[in-house]
Amino acid sequence: MSDGDARQATDDEQSRAKASDRESREKTPTSSEKSLTPKERDTVAEHGGLSSLTLYSIILREGEEELQRPKISLWWSGVAAGLGISTSVLAEGIIRSGLGSDHPYLTLIESLGYSFGFVLVILCRLQLFTENTITVVLPVLAQPTRNRFYRTARLWAIVLAANLSGTFITAAITVHGNILPADTLESILEISRHLASLTPAETLLRGIPSGFFIAAMVWMLPSAKRSEVLIIVMFTWLIAAGEFTHVIAGANEIFTLVLSGEMNLVTALIYHISPVLIGNIIGGTGLFAMLAYGQVHEEM
Repeated sequence: MSDGDARQATDDEQSRAKASDRESREKTPTSSEKSLTPKERDTVAEHGGLSSLTLYSIILREGEEELQRPKISLWWSGVAAGLGISTSVLAEGIIRSGLGSDHPYLTLIESLGYSFGFVLVILCRLQLFTENTITVVLPVLAQPTRNRFYRTARLWAIVLAANLSGTFITAAITVHGNILPADTLESILEISRHLASLTPAETLLRGIPSGFFIAAMVWMLPSAKRSEVLIIVMFTWLIAAGEFTHVIAGANEIFTLVLSGEMNLVTALIYHISPVLIGNIIGGTGLFAMLAYGQVHEEM
């Protein structure tokens, strides 16, 4: 047996021992549980929820499945996500036009509209780039092979391009489709101009918390227990109300300005979309994914 095979066998044996220890702890009642009836003990076990290692395993499995999906499936799912996430900007514009720009609580109420697109995209299981800053990264951290790096880069490139294409299409329909009332369109332009007023450094830094929150939301959803919509609304509202930046939803706003003639495409991509992309990756992959992997690494 080679040294590599021997190390692998030792690692496997240690993993089985750790799993056996966890199973033994779960089956052994605590001092207080010894006073409970079997039915009450079952209630305690059910209330315990999913462990960190269980959540990690669920998301790791999802990431491995995503890495195996065909390119065409990733593309069309990504385009659909770009179309769907644009609902956030539309809903914000409708709320703003209904309340008026001088409403004292406009930002807090308007930010609820930001959640619409995320609820649509996440519950429809569409490919949104910022979700993949954690989902497909965990398999790479678990087994950093050249093939997995390649598949992750491939997925990121396809999904990002598809998301941006979807948001560009909806921006074109918004500006040139004549399907929105004039006051709603003007409200969307106001929202977009506010985002465009930020410097590249500001959009990058504000993209870091946004990436972290999206990754945390992905981590929480498996244990949400029929509260998925509430979790999505809470954290996406926080992103909007805190004026943090999200690369895909923000791209719809920036493309709206491009198509209305207020900004050129090169400026949009370099000074407004790219910094947010970097910030989201830092927050989702650099911070949350590393922390999520770190907390379970020794338990595996």
